[in-house]
Order: sequence, then structure tokens, then C-alpha cells
Amino acid sequence: MLSLTESAIRASFVNCTKGETKRLAVPRDLDQQPWHDLDFFGWRDPAADGRAYLVAESGGGLVGVALRVATQSGRARRSMCSLCLTTHTGDGVSLMTARKAGREGRQGNSVGAYLCADLACSLYLRGRKDAGRRLDETITLAEKIERTSANLAAFLTRVTS
Repeated sequence: MLSLTESAIRASFVNCTKGETKRLAVPRDLDQQPWHDLDFFGWRDPAADGRAYLVAESGGGLVGVALRVATQSGRARRSMCSLCLTTHTGDGVSLMTARKAGREGRQGNSVGAYLCADLACSLYLRGRKDAGRRLDETITLAEKIERTSANLAAFLTRVTS
């Protein structure tokens, strides 16, 4: 992924009002992100535990999505991210919902997915972060990245259509 600026990130959101976009918390350490290892940029809002954001390249441009994070049940269990298929124990995976873009979103419609709670899917795929026990797969890293990108594209299509 190419490095992003704060203004490009704010301009990319498809399921927020302009006021919400101006108020959302963009990380201040954009120049320190491992952009060459990221397939998308995701982060949790440090001031609001129930908010997260995801920005990805899609169709030649950027698509940003604001997410709501469901509260955890507190029960330790193994869960799998629906994007990168990384398994985590405990709070490592969260249900995140995105208000749909456009008229459907204004009517209250949303879509959800179970995602890595820290939105670091790209780093788990590349072994830069450890989620504990990994599933043995026979596919290459390039194939894992392609699968994750396809899963992300499907999620973004559900948000924007």
C-alpha cells in the first residue's frame, strides 16, 4: 500500500458525514507505519474503544469505512478473522459493523464481519505480528495476500452497494 496522508484518509470515507469525517481520530504516526507491508490501513480510535477505521485501495481510489466494535463477551475462545483467516484466542477477533454507504446507511442498514481486533491482518499474514498458534497452510504468502484482498473487496462491496 502507498503511504497515506491525513487529508487523503479523511477524504476516503464512504459511510460518514463530512462532520464525522472531520472529527474522527487519525493516527499521528502516519510517517512511521509499515506501508510496504500493509494491504489496507486499519486502526482503533484511542479515545473511543467502540470505534475503528479501515482505509483500502479499491477501484483505483481509496475507500474508507468507519466501524463499530461490538463489546467482548469476556469468554476465552479461539476465533478467526474473516479477512485474513488468522486465528486468535480471547479478544483477538471482534465483530465490527459498518453502516452502509448512501441511502441504505441513512436508513440504518449495516454489514458486519469478524475482524482482527487490532486490524493488523497484513502484519499477521507476513509474520510481523504473532497471534499464537498458526494454522498450517500449503499456499504461498502471495496467495494468502490475494485471498485477504478478495475478502476485503467483498466486505467493501457489501458496505458500498
